[in-house]
Amino acid sequence: MDTFIDGNDTLNIHFYGHGSLMLDYNGLRIYVDPVGRYADYASLPPADIILITHEHGDHLDPSAVREIADAGTRIVSNAKSAQKLEAAKILKNGASCDISGLTLEAVPAYNTTKGRKAFHPKGNGNGYVLTLGNKRVYIAGDTEDIPELKKLKAIDIAFLPVNQPYTMTPEQAARAARIIRPAVLYPYHYGTTDVSLLKDMLKSESGIEVRIRKLS
Repeated sequence: MDTFIDGNDTLNIHFYGHGSLMLDYNGLRIYVDPVGRYADYASLPPADIILITHEHGDHLDPSAVREIADAGTRIVSNAKSAQKLEAAKILKNGASCDISGLTLEAVPAYNTTKGRKAFHPKGNGNGYVLTLGNKRVYIAGDTEDIPELKKLKAIDIAFLPVNQPYTMTPEQAARAARIIRPAVLYPYHYGTTDVSLLKDMLKSESGIEVRIRKLS
């Protein structure tokens, strides 16, 4: 778990595996892409918010969602994921909403490399930007270093996927980081990719701290 403290605000980030995370912001629990193979969700506290980036089985597990959802849980997803969930709010790329006192933006997530575009077609999956007090957190979902990254401003914490052919190479993730310039960058969804390469590529970039955490 990593902790960020800003005045009276506390953000704890829990790393479960692959693309599965939980952000605890002042006691508000935000689960991202909960999947049962990465954590025992039946033993975890209930969710206030669940974010689903897209419908692939390593990101959407309806059983895991049911284990952490209760009557007050708000679920946000892309349209195809909502077909497999109960009472999910659909956010399309470019849409935003206020939920449980925070601002949530859905941003594009897709492949651009020739021969890879069918993995994550443009307009389907979501990345998310969360405004948590003074912190802006970007959770990229499954994407490459797409042109829309230039529209992301004032990102404090970024999660970038690093496992081509499905998402980014370390080189692409380094380019993305130079565009976004987060204060803290977490490579995630990296499988067997050597993400220490990304740390080496960005070591001369002042103001970007690369943190590598175990994500089985």
